[in-house]
Amino acid sequence: MRVTCTSVLPVRQETVDVLTGLLSAERARRVTRTGTRALPCHDQAVLVLRWFLDGTRMSRLARDNAIGRSTGYAYPHEGIDVLAARSPSPHGAMPAAKTAGYSHVDIDGTLIETDRCRAPGPTPGVDPWWSGKHANQGGDVQVITVPDGWPIWTSEVRAGREHDTTTAVRTHPEILPALTAIGADLRTLGDLGYEGEADTITVAFKTPKNGRLTLAQQQLNQAHNGVRAIAERGNALLKMTFRALRNGSLCPWRIGKIVAAALVLLHIDHARTT
Repeated sequence: MRVTCTSVLPVRQETVDVLTGLLSAERARRVTRTGTRALPCHDQAVLVLRWFLDGTRMSRLARDNAIGRSTGYAYPHEGIDVLAARSPSPHGAMPAAKTAGYSHVDIDGTLIETDRCRAPGPTPGVDPWWSGKHANQGGDVQVITVPDGWPIWTSEVRAGREHDTTTAVRTHPEILPALTAIGADLRTLGDLGYEGEADTITVAFKTPKNGRLTLAQQQLNQAHNGVRAIAERGNALLKMTFRALRNGSLCPWRIGKIVAAALVLLHIDHARTT
């Protein structure tokens, strides 16, 4: 005999209603005929939230909703796309943080682990998605947070082998111009992974080879690291809230949109953007 149980999603009803409205608007945009979809928008919204929050397998979502597996895969992708389309740009998030009166923002990278990738690297035997730092495959996403660790912007994904400076600045067409434009009024703090862009991102002093930092430099580093470390809360908040971000089960190139969609859900559920 099988045991049946019920569960409760840790999300407000208002969040479900907002996502339902977004999915309904997307169906209207596509001119979807009435009665041609397997699930109404509300049920699809719950399915999408189950995938984000609990990391429920696609096969389980399809079985619970009495739909085909291919439809079960298609519905979360639709939810990801409509949510990610509402994610803020750096040119919008940075001025909003300035208007809110913050003294600085923090930037930090996080690895979204995945086992759904295998690609040839720049040299034979090198996987571009393999992160030596984390000893796992995954995609690197940059996250900008305000001083209390609340995330306000996330970047597109880059292969996990790339360095923070390469990922955050040199391959992203928007982030460096946005940080430069607002830099005089809103300082950006980062760890030593961003030392290549120290003119734009404030980093700690690096200990010279065969040398030592001065006492003043050590004190400045201690103050800098104490303030910047709070930014780690942003990455933790996203990953602890959404199980789907702890190990990606979709195409790794979708990780950027998945994280952006999770950010929008977080903003909706907490009724906070900055």
